[in-house]
Amino acid sequence: MTRIVPRWEWRTFGERFDAVDAQLDALSVERLQDSDEIYLLSVHGDASIKLRDGVLDVKHREQINDDGLELWMPVMKAAFPLSAADVTSVLIALGVPVVPLDRTRYTLDEFEADLIRPNPDLRATRVHKRRAHFTIDDCMVEETEVTVDQRAVRTIVIESPNAELVLATRRRLGLDGRRNVNVARGLKSLVGFGAKRYAVIDVGTNSVKFHIGERQADGSWRVILDRADVTRLGEGLDESGRLTPPAIERTVDAIVAMVEEARRADVVEIAAVGTAGLRLAPNRAAVTDAVQARGGVGLEIISGEEEARLAYVAATSSLPLGNGPLVVFDSGGGSSQFTFGHRGNVEERFSVNVGAVRFAERFGLADKVSEIELDAALEAIAADLERLDGRETPDAVVAIGGTVTNLAAVKHGLVDYDPDVVRGTVLDIVEIDRQIHLYRTHDVEARRQIVGLQPKRAEVILAGACIVRTILTKLGSNSLTVSDRGLRHGLLAERYAL
Repeated sequence: MTRIVPRWEWRTFGERFDAVDAQLDALSVERLQDSDEIYLLSVHGDASIKLRDGVLDVKHREQINDDGLELWMPVMKAAFPLSAADVTSVLIALGVPVVPLDRTRYTLDEFEADLIRPNPDLRATRVHKRRAHFTIDDCMVEETEVTVDQRAVRTIVIESPNAELVLATRRRLGLDGRRNVNVARGLKSLVGFGAKRYAVIDVGTNSVKFHIGERQADGSWRVILDRADVTRLGEGLDESGRLTPPAIERTVDAIVAMVEEARRADVVEIAAVGTAGLRLAPNRAAVTDAVQARGGVGLEIISGEEEARLAYVAATSSLPLGNGPLVVFDSGGGSSQFTFGHRGNVEERFSVNVGAVRFAERFGLADKVSEIELDAALEAIAADLERLDGRETPDAVVAIGGTVTNLAAVKHGLVDYDPDVVRGTVLDIVEIDRQIHLYRTHDVEARRQIVGLQPKRAEVILAGACIVRTILTKLGSNSLTVSDRGLRHGLLAERYAL
């Protein structure tokens, strides 16, 4: 009797694998196969269930190890027609309730018609495969072109009973850093089965940011919508200590409109969070109560430390950063958040009440100012950022938020905002000083004509640039890297990850 041995598997999907192709082209193809198969997919799990040549093959995932490899065990092989007992086993593997069966045996057509098609949580997907098999260091490596409904994608899989051999082969093929996506997740993502949409609303002192992300079946995210509405919630807060009725009305209107838009987009959940402006205002309930009453959504006010942590998660996941000392900061309208650490390891995080709205109002930076007035503002910002004094210069500084993304857009002269251009932009002190001089010498109306600058940020961009400049000086760094990811992306990834 043949002993069944579970195998560790690592798989990736994609369009191009240039480094892998170069190595596989130098090897002999051991076997080339074309096949037409049917995969049974479920929103409730990732069991591998396929029909090939009239035989149903079921594998169960036994374990996921610390390196993300998955251990798969064959648990069933059966030919159609299936017995009622085999059908019950398949339904259990798919993670759906076992229903009373009307037949003692099921043909494939009966199985699909009675049990798969009526259940919205299940799908039978017809797949054509063209597979090339190789052996590398005792690992089975298979390169496959998968075609579903005239859509094609490539997948590379590495299998072995020995997990260390799988890791070594993955490294040899230059695939380290890619996510492990099993075949069920990959197919569900390809056909759009099981995708869910989530929305995050980030209520800041100067703007309300709105993001809808669609989580694919393979765990990746697709951006559906990402924008910011400048509502100036913190207008007058520094002077009076309270949110003003017009600012509250503007902001609540924007939030409620976003909630309605999210529901029209069929999101399954909405998370709304408030930051510095709401943390500081004693009449914050005027906003939270109105949002609950008009939009039916709770607005959670998070701490500065949590804001910094989520920003760090978002920023470090979207840029190719080294493993040395790293600082991530977000200079917002009402506060600035800082996180110190190494990639994947947070060592310190804090928030200080240094924001662009406050300093724009306090020093008249919404309009032209003299060099003397500018120096006074820079001196006050430096005093309020004293917590940065005396620190070692980090290997990398990453900045997020509306100020730096606008500085990057102005640097590139972007008529239309392009996140792929902004993300990874390096802003050095020379460029920041150039833009500070540009904004200092232009009134608010002239600033609105500057290519790349969001018109509604014209009042606060000079103050924001001064804060960014001061932070770099305090950290002893000559430049920063811009990330277009922020709190909303970190919250989305953490709260709604698979």
